[in-house]
Amino acid sequence: MDDNEPIISGTPAAARTVDAAGRHEARTGADQAWTAEDLAKAKGHDPTPKNIKRAQAELDELGPAAIERTVP
Repeated sequence: MDDNEPIISGTPAAARTVDAAGRHEARTGADQAWTAEDLAKAKGHDPTPKNIKRAQAELDELGPAAIERTVP
């Protein structure tokens, strides 16, 4: 896949990575391990107990989608 090809999957070229075989794979913000504190900070909140609790509830409810909403 060439970076100049149209985006059919919805993944822009900047978010694609290439594996050892030369295949493109989409990379998202949820590809790494996230804690509730990480999510609170990514949302621009101070990591106070209240904000961490809210972020943990969001992670528990939505899983990786909670991260995708904040860090696509």
